[in-house]
Amino acid sequence: MPKDAAIQGALGMPPGEVGPALLAVPEGQWYERKSIRTSAAGLAKVLVALANAEGGTVVVGLGDGEVEGTDREIRNVNALRQAALDLTVPPVPVTVSTTSCINSRGEPDHLLIFEVSVGQVMHATNADVVYLRVGDESRRLSFAQRQELFYDKGQSQYEAEVVPGVTLTDLDEDAAREYADAIGMDDARRALSARGLLTRDGEVTIAAYLLLARHPQDLFPSAHVRVLSYRGTTAQTGRDQNLVEDRRFDGSIPQMIRAAADMVGDLQPKRRALGDDGRFRVEGVIPADAWLEGIVNAVVHRSYSLGGDHIRITVFQDRIEIESPGRFPGLVRPSELRTGVRFARNPRIARACADLRFGQELGEGIRRMFVEMQARGLTDPLYKETSVSVRLTLSALARHPGLTDASLEILDIIRKGTNVSTGDVEDAMGLSRPAILRQLYALRDAGLIEWVGKSPQDPRAYWRVR
Repeated sequence: MPKDAAIQGALGMPPGEVGPALLAVPEGQWYERKSIRTSAAGLAKVLVALANAEGGTVVVGLGDGEVEGTDREIRNVNALRQAALDLTVPPVPVTVSTTSCINSRGEPDHLLIFEVSVGQVMHATNADVVYLRVGDESRRLSFAQRQELFYDKGQSQYEAEVVPGVTLTDLDEDAAREYADAIGMDDARRALSARGLLTRDGEVTIAAYLLLARHPQDLFPSAHVRVLSYRGTTAQTGRDQNLVEDRRFDGSIPQMIRAAADMVGDLQPKRRALGDDGRFRVEGVIPADAWLEGIVNAVVHRSYSLGGDHIRITVFQDRIEIESPGRFPGLVRPSELRTGVRFARNPRIARACADLRFGQELGEGIRRMFVEMQARGLTDPLYKETSVSVRLTLSALARHPGLTDASLEILDIIRKGTNVSTGDVEDAMGLSRPAILRQLYALRDAGLIEWVGKSPQDPRAYWRVR
């Protein structure tokens, strides 16, 4: 059961059950518990972090594994209710309510519920400190990070814009009902409003249209996924063209993810392997968890404001490449992806897809991708930024002790180039020649590339993939 559905289900339980049920839900990207003894300033920090990320729920009155309740601390309850207004700048968008419970002393009591919406701008505490929710932490941002968040917030609001001329009746009624069920609500309109997919006036946002319309491509023609498959390890053209499959998938975001995943599952590199039952079977070389996470991330985090381009998933005999329009948001560094340091360009779409079980908490999926590839003995996922996109490469190459992320990036440069010399690699990587040569020799020793030339001083010598 999704975490949000578990929270909604707990809040609908009888008073004697609601507290223990909320204690059983693990804290994470969208949920935190607080003791009634917490200060208004401490609560403000969490409210800011959630608003700067994807929003979420804070329950006050649960501390040290017990149902404390709030009725004995009325003065602090009043201060906590005012925390967003008094201690956050600009005030965090939050709805405050109470729910009845039975505290750990067996007495009737209440819990305080804060439902935080995604902030339209960057929020800070009244002490001018900015926090961002990452997993179950509220991380304080450095000056440089808060500047990046400021720019990213402006960029991320495209999905929150209203689609002119579109009403709730233009959405797929069944899809909207399925989404409401996923988050534990019985009313679709209320569910979409709670997730910021509708404005306060009930207008349909771009995020809602991409997620729930029957055919969003009528207004957003570039919002589709294309899956290509090539025979061999490179894409040839002309007489040597080796394109085997080329399919375009339209529809809502959930429909595109499902359709693209089904096709990649059929086309991906395969091998015969001995199963636990002692029989040989055909299985994918690259773990499904890895490429499925890559597809979901591409669809969820692409820049939908960039027209004229689409998501491309390319399957070769030795790898899967997934390319998505839009560079990483400023807070994201490719080298930090495996640690879960991320910021959602489309927070509403990201949370909705998590609600529908296409992804889990922010950053968890990418960490799992690295773990799954390593468990199969394969090289790590490789992320590469171009001037207008992000490309993920999931390789069927076995791990080699001499290979690093830089080695894999060099392999990618050689694979996509023509007659790539050592100097070409040096220019592309921006590293010293000795460092480049170490990586090239490691790739050569691993049997992945070979040097082609008549002599060590041959000016026309180059490297190629074996």
